[in-house]
Amino acid sequence: MPPLRRFCQFLPRSTPSMARHVPTPTTASTCTPETAEGRHLFEVTGYSKHRGMGHDKFIRSGNFSVGGHQWSIRFYPDGFVKGKDYISVYLELMGGSKVRASCDLKLVDLTTGLSASVHRTEPRMFNSGDVSRYAPQNSSFMERSGFEASVYLRDDRLVIECIVTVMAEPKVSATKLRAKIEMPPSDIGNHLGKLLEEEVGADVTFSVGGETFTAHKLVLAMRSPVFKAEFYGPMRERSTQIVTIEDIQPAVFRVLLQFIYTDSLPDMEDLVEDVDCEMIRHLLVAADRYALDRLKLICQSILAENLNVMTVATTLSLAYQHNCSMLQDVCLEYMTSSNVMDAVVATEGYKYLKTTCPYALADAFEKTMKLVLQCR
Repeated sequence: MPPLRRFCQFLPRSTPSMARHVPTPTTASTCTPETAEGRHLFEVTGYSKHRGMGHDKFIRSGNFSVGGHQWSIRFYPDGFVKGKDYISVYLELMGGSKVRASCDLKLVDLTTGLSASVHRTEPRMFNSGDVSRYAPQNSSFMERSGFEASVYLRDDRLVIECIVTVMAEPKVSATKLRAKIEMPPSDIGNHLGKLLEEEVGADVTFSVGGETFTAHKLVLAMRSPVFKAEFYGPMRERSTQIVTIEDIQPAVFRVLLQFIYTDSLPDMEDLVEDVDCEMIRHLLVAADRYALDRLKLICQSILAENLNVMTVATTLSLAYQHNCSMLQDVCLEYMTSSNVMDAVVATEGYKYLKTTCPYALADAFEKTMKLVLQCR
């Protein structure tokens, strides 16, 4: 993978404006249940005269229509099952049909005219050709003694109320293009970048190699624990408004500030094409100095992607000096597995490596020996 493409996996490049996001078209439709509801009152007079007609005898209401289907109510004064002292009430689907429906069977309080539910059947299939045409599916509608002593029986009269709800085929709306509000990309980096550029509210000035940079202590402290300790820690200099930075080039410090404010770097082609990625090396050192771990990792990735015979030794030395373990591994892998060791030994970077990090050479030797033993 090219280094610039690899870099883009870590953070976006700084650009004046971000590409406009084109939302994916979304269509939508809606399913709405279609129902038909009907209410039927079945009044039975002379209740006492119907008692004793037998458990298999019933009184049927007149047929009533709901949802294009015929229904009726069956009332068993002596109950449906012999030996049980109950009255039984059933809703029945008439004719040769099938339908999905629910029902609510009630008794009317003859003192107030209000009704109370005794049985509810949730939506299910009714088939007039089998026992599913009845609801409920049991015979114990109400105990006879309780019913006869209740407000539902007055003057030898009772009223059964039945509410039937038929479920028709659901209605599906036509497909429509669904309106969508586009979500803009985050632009906090742009705003913070303008804050740095316009110097509004700046409260600290840095002197770096003869150049000055203004910034905001709170932003720096938010991004770097080192700056936080310097500006707000117990050892802070309360009266100091100008901070002198040693050992960092002005160009490097400028890029460092841009990253702190915007989480992005300038055009990477300019940085990577610098002689032997020198800018990236200096930026890694600065990132380590101010504990900017994300920037430090990005610099390691760029250096790892740009290793060659002339840079590997210098990069390895840098990796050891600033505790970049992943970059160390990449450099050692390159030196020991690419048959380039002789060429690397001839570089100035290798001579510097021997002087500054002799233990790096020990690691390289150990890795080489392991590879030799594996090949035997």
